[in-house]
Amino acid sequence: NIANKGFSERIVTAPVSPLGHDTHISTKNATSFALPTNMPIAPFRQQLPENLETPLHEMYHYAFITDAEEGLILVNVDTLQDGEPRNNFFERSLTWNEDGVLTGARHITLGGTNAYILTDSGLVILDLDTPLEPKVRATLRLNHPRASALQFRYLFVVDQDGFHVVDVTNPDSPQVVQEASLPLQDARNVYVARTFAYVAGGRDGLMIIDVERPEKPFLYERFTADGAISDLNDVKIASTNASLYAYLADGENGLKVVQLTDPERVPTYYGFSPDVKPKLIAEKHTHGPALAISKALDRDRAVDETGHQVSVLGRIGSRPFNLEEMHKLYLRENGEVFSFPKDW
Repeated sequence: NIANKGFSERIVTAPVSPLGHDTHISTKNATSFALPTNMPIAPFRQQLPENLETPLHEMYHYAFITDAEEGLILVNVDTLQDGEPRNNFFERSLTWNEDGVLTGARHITLGGTNAYILTDSGLVILDLDTPLEPKVRATLRLNHPRASALQFRYLFVVDQDGFHVVDVTNPDSPQVVQEASLPLQDARNVYVARTFAYVAGGRDGLMIIDVERPEKPFLYERFTADGAISDLNDVKIASTNASLYAYLADGENGLKVVQLTDPERVPTYYGFSPDVKPKLIAEKHTHGPALAISKALDRDRAVDETGHQVSVLGRIGSRPFNLEEMHKLYLRENGEVFSFPKDW
């Protein structure tokens, strides 16, 4: 708080007393967590009729935690948004592992009110439309999956065999896309940004996969910075000004920053998804192995994957599409996906 004149001390551990703040949740074997959005939201804000706003879904009040023994844990985090610094205490709202379906849970990805949870044996899709009453929508066998990333109609998964594409257009019937798998020896995590999937490939470095045609992916580039990246656990993609960067948790090697685009090397850097040219530009030693990196701030996200409003659009009388309206853009009335040239 060196530049914060509202504090009398220049260096503080927290803006509140430890006596009024405990956001720790004790679990048996927590493995991952997710928030419905990482944008600032206002669950208590009065909604305005002229903005055609729809209510913030109930799931936006919770943080979602996976535990290898306990399954799914929900924690209400509204207390951090109410402006009162003396009541910041977390408690469990739900612990759920019906019939042991989530035993071995190791990773969660949220897509609106659908939760995509990876366990030792495969994928479990949960319906969280009523967050405190989860329902299993579907399960899918995979070989010790490790991480997943969701984009539009596809869930991209890395497991012991490599990289896979799962069609989740219908979350009640997920399908592994045949001939869309790529063998990878040590895939540990995956992040998808527009037409590229970035895989933390462990000892094989950063694997950049072209997913512009999701059902026909191919390896675009394997990047190790001449062997400097050799224990890659996690990767996150973010933009700063006009350039794209990959932030790497490179295990025993610490933190690394890779520049993917810049005006000098990538003339098309202003495009929707320009070709990337990775270049290692910075690294930082960490006192222990770098295992994970948090996701950067999502911007301009007004609605989630199941049509629930997250933020207000910038014009009076406007609102984002709901799920039924979004379906009209890519599904026929019978639920089949539009195809070319059949539907043109």
